[in-house]
Amino acid sequence: MTERLHIVGGGMAGSEAAWQAAQAGVPVTIHEMRPRVGTFAHRTGSLAEMVCSNSFRSDDDEQNAVGLLHWEMRAAGGLIMEMADLHRLPAGGALAVDRDPFAEAVTERLLAHPLIEVVDEEVTTLPRDGSWIIATGPLTGCGLAQAIAAEAGQASLAFFDAIAPIVHFDSIDMRKAWRQSRYDKGETEAERTAYINCPMDRDQYEAFIDALLAAEKAEFKPGETAGYFDGCLPIEVMAERGRETLRHGPMKPVGLTNPHQPKVKAHAVVQLRRDNALGTLYNIVGFQTKMKYGVQKSVLAMIPGLEEARFARLGGIHRNTFINSPTLLDGQMRLRSRPNIRFAGQITGVEGYVESAAMGLLAGRLAAAEMRGETLPEIPPTTAVGALVSHISGGADAKSFQPMNVNFGLFPPVDARGGRRNRPARYKLYTDRAKVDWTEWLGHSAAKAAE
Repeated sequence: MTERLHIVGGGMAGSEAAWQAAQAGVPVTIHEMRPRVGTFAHRTGSLAEMVCSNSFRSDDDEQNAVGLLHWEMRAAGGLIMEMADLHRLPAGGALAVDRDPFAEAVTERLLAHPLIEVVDEEVTTLPRDGSWIIATGPLTGCGLAQAIAAEAGQASLAFFDAIAPIVHFDSIDMRKAWRQSRYDKGETEAERTAYINCPMDRDQYEAFIDALLAAEKAEFKPGETAGYFDGCLPIEVMAERGRETLRHGPMKPVGLTNPHQPKVKAHAVVQLRRDNALGTLYNIVGFQTKMKYGVQKSVLAMIPGLEEARFARLGGIHRNTFINSPTLLDGQMRLRSRPNIRFAGQITGVEGYVESAAMGLLAGRLAAAEMRGETLPEIPPTTAVGALVSHISGGADAKSFQPMNVNFGLFPPVDARGGRRNRPARYKLYTDRAKVDWTEWLGHSAAKAAE
């Protein structure tokens, strides 16, 4: 096959799309502007760089929608999941990865594929010819973002995303902190002790909230208006919603026992999760922040155990852009006004590493099939991948469209009774049905390719 599939962006979605198309026998060119053109959040020129958390969230494929998405991507031969499993770190029931070796491994596999080439260049226009996938993510370059907005006839939607701080382990005071996963979750000792916990009593918590509310925050540029994605709120924004919000969110103390004071129940707990295989770096879970750097250090030093903390990276905030996919994309993820162009990843309005990679997986398969003259069966909306693409291609209300994580609310209902008490059984029905339907879809897709 001589025609090439062009993919703009080498993040989670672009990398996965390239892998899926190349595995189907289609030559691929990845156009990646880094490292020539940098962004606020990226540090390297590696493909599939993780810029925020190092967690792919829950790996439970029976009771959790994102765990089910992991399962579906593994079943489809997903490169992102393969490399994540290879560079996995203990994280209780979650899938966390050693971010730099993970990205380096993805890059090496893509560069080694005989049908994939990576070009270091920035694409600033929407191509009129050829087959393309736009997978530039939330930090799309200004030129291309303007071209997308001009084509859509409207300004792109936007929201602000924040990054959590990362701490050097040897600067954490383990005389105050301790290792434990919530409810001792995990099959191994490493998983059951995957998190470092820093306890607060009531007075410490109240003082911390006061400092958060009073801290100087990063200012937005003139004319820059957007909302926050609820799944990634800065801690100070959560505090502004109510003094107890953090204590019932990322700082909830339930399921944890302080071995230094086993009879004293903490009022709040700050958790840190391992960020690399060496265990030398830990990120503060759920502590995305827009506090300015100077005050950020002093506020975080109020956390017991982090008084002398040294930071490998402080928290930050950046603007993310995404398109109004329900009005712009068809069920094949093609731009309605230019069907030679597909969109994939976070720019389509899915939120999260795994969701972005999953949309890349699907876009790569759809583009490859179209280029080979095949028509794939409709993606079952009962699957995690199908539920996501149904949401962004018309299932969501275009007027209120916002970034969305995968969740069972996007799936067609199952016939189950019992309300909240029967939730585990109901979730199992969702995941059992999805696994059957996804396996059948993959089988039909493989049969089409073999015809």
